[in-house]
Amino acid sequence: MTNTRILTLVGSLRAGSVNRQLAASAVALAPEGVEASIYDGLGEIPFYNEDIDVEGQVPAAAQALRDAAAAADGFLLVTPEYNGTIPAVLKNAIDWLSRPFGAGAIVGKPVAVVGGAHGQYGGVWAQDEARKATGIAGARVLADVTFSVPGAAARFAESAPHDDADMAADIVKVLAGLAAATNEPVAVA
Repeated sequence: MTNTRILTLVGSLRAGSVNRQLAASAVALAPEGVEASIYDGLGEIPFYNEDIDVEGQVPAAAQALRDAAAAADGFLLVTPEYNGTIPAVLKNAIDWLSRPFGAGAIVGKPVAVVGGAHGQYGGVWAQDEARKATGIAGARVLADVTFSVPGAAARFAESAPHDDADMAADIVKVLAGLAAATNEPVAVA
C-alpha cells in the first residue's frame, strides 16, 4: 500500500516563522500511511501571468510546483495573515496551480488550511481567503479540517509546535482528515 502524499505550502518565506514551524511539525508528526512534505520553492516562482504560462515555456520554478502538486494526493496550506489576508506568495502558488483552467494540479484534490498569527484570532481571515481561492481554483476544500493558532509567536517562543501536546494532536487530526479525504469519491459536475 502506498502512502498518502500531502504537499504542504507555507505562506511565509521566513525560515524561523511560526507557520514554517507548524509545517515542519506536520512533516514530523505525519501518521502512519501519510507522507507530508514541504514545498520550498514558492519564493522563486514568478507572479502568475498568462503571457508566460505557455505550454513548453512555463518558467522552471512554476513547472516544478505543478509537478510536485500533480504527484500529491492532497494539500496542506499553512498561512500567516498579512494585512488581513493571505501572503502574495501563497496566492501566487494557488494561481499557478489553478491553470490550465479546469485542469490544474489542484483540481479535485482535498485541501486543508491551517495557520497561526500574532493576533487574537490566529489568522482566520487569511485562512478563509485561502479556502476561498483554492475552492474557486477547483480544489475540494475541507472546511472542517482546520485549526488556527492565536498569539502564535508567544505560544511557540520557547518550544516547537510538535512539542505542545494539544497542537501535536491538532496537526495529526488535520493530516488524518486530509488522508481520509483522498479516499473519498470525487463528485463529477
